[in-house]
Amino acid sequence: MSIVFVPKKLRGKAKINQETIQRLLDENDQLIRCITEYMQKGRAVECVQYQQILHRNIVYLATIADASPDTTPPASSSTSSEAPAPPVNGHEVT
Repeated sequence: MSIVFVPKKLRGKAKINQETIQRLLDENDQLIRCITEYMQKGRAVECVQYQQILHRNIVYLATIADASPDTTPPASSSTSSEAPAPPVNGHEVT
């Protein structure tokens, strides 16, 4: 069972730290591997179950990210330091 699933009486009491987030990311990696394996075997029912857990984990991580203060420095508004776009099919993109 996903570590995100928490009984209602315990919700809101969990401490979110880097270790918890990393465990979720590791769990998501494993879920994706299971989904891929079951898809290759044609076992759609199992795929759907794991996809639901993966979706719940991703929504939970997104909620954490949205609720946390932005700790990254603001990006520079100067475009002169940006690298030019790579050519597409041998043509330069403008």
